[in-house]
Amino acid sequence: MAAAETATARTAATATQTAAPGAAPGAAADRTGARDAGAAEAIGNARERIDALDDRIIGLIQERMAVSEVIQRARIASGGRRVHLAREMEILGRYRDALGRPGTQLAMTLLELCRGRI
Repeated sequence: MAAAETATARTAATATQTAAPGAAPGAAADRTGARDAGAAEAIGNARERIDALDDRIIGLIQERMAVSEVIQRARIASGGRRVHLAREMEILGRYRDALGRPGTQLAMTLLELCRGRI
């Protein structure tokens, strides 16, 4: 399913998860953990935004994977290695500097996704 279709499906699902104003708060609480309809609505709206952001992030990661493949193919065709460790260290440092220690793990996951697809 394409990212845009996923976003639409998630938005529709989230809309059905939040209680209408004045509805029994129990239904919304079951889905959001909120104790009142106002909080449930705020949580539902924020979740829609997070879902949309996640769809954009996934699309960017897929784009990054495609660009990485182009780089790997060019490097191998020129007689180089598939992976350039110095460049990977730069990426790890960049994510660590921007996001702290968890950023390193995120960068490792990204690098893993982008390696060896050819």
